[in-house]
Amino acid sequence: MKLDRVIAVRNSKTIYRDGDRCIKVFSAEYSKADVLNEALNQARIEETGLRIPRVLEVTMIDGKWAIVSEYIKGKTLAQLMEENPEEKETYIRLLVDLQIEVHSKVCPLLNKLKDKMSRKIAETDLDATTRYDLHTRLESMPKHNKVCHGDFNPSNIIIAEDGTPYILDWSHATQGNASADVARTYLLFSLAGDTEGAEFYLNLFCEKSGTAKQYVQKWMPIVAASQSVKGNEHEREFLMGWVGVVDYQ
Repeated sequence: MKLDRVIAVRNSKTIYRDGDRCIKVFSAEYSKADVLNEALNQARIEETGLRIPRVLEVTMIDGKWAIVSEYIKGKTLAQLMEENPEEKETYIRLLVDLQIEVHSKVCPLLNKLKDKMSRKIAETDLDATTRYDLHTRLESMPKHNKVCHGDFNPSNIIIAEDGTPYILDWSHATQGNASADVARTYLLFSLAGDTEGAEFYLNLFCEKSGTAKQYVQKWMPIVAASQSVKGNEHEREFLMGWVGVVDYQ
């Protein structure tokens, strides 16, 4: 297995290409359980029929866990948006269509989104009153079982050379309410400083899916709080601003 061609470096992981295989190598301190859960998520999502790279094996390389998947040759939507800014709206339309396709699937063995968010809110350093209000709002949200990606953004969509789109990175996948997944994507656009893209994305998703915009917005404080546990100081500060949007009764 050759590890001489780096194609991406992310927090706690380095991704290599070896021919037609993609090798994601995790740092030595990365949780074994999290690696195995990511591989399991990806394998379960394969069974839904969505277009994703197939898991080939889970192994250890020099004492570090690694997930080996199919390598999809192409460009991410993020790269295409940067190279063709005049086509940005077209790319966001594709992003929305793919996300609606994801939400059309069910995968009963995935972890539940509500459980994950409840745990994350409990891990924040928010005061007890705010945590209580967030937990109360979360519990009041309708219980759904749709596949949710959890990090659905242009850098996780790759367009193969034949034009076929593939969805990458299923480490955060859960089953639950699709509007929480949409709130997460909206916040990712906003975190990147693309408020115009965020609004276009949200309006388009709501229009195409028949979802009330206010319904997605009700999820934003919950999602922001759950995401604030990780990330750098700038991201936490931004997300904390959204947590303050909670409606106090």
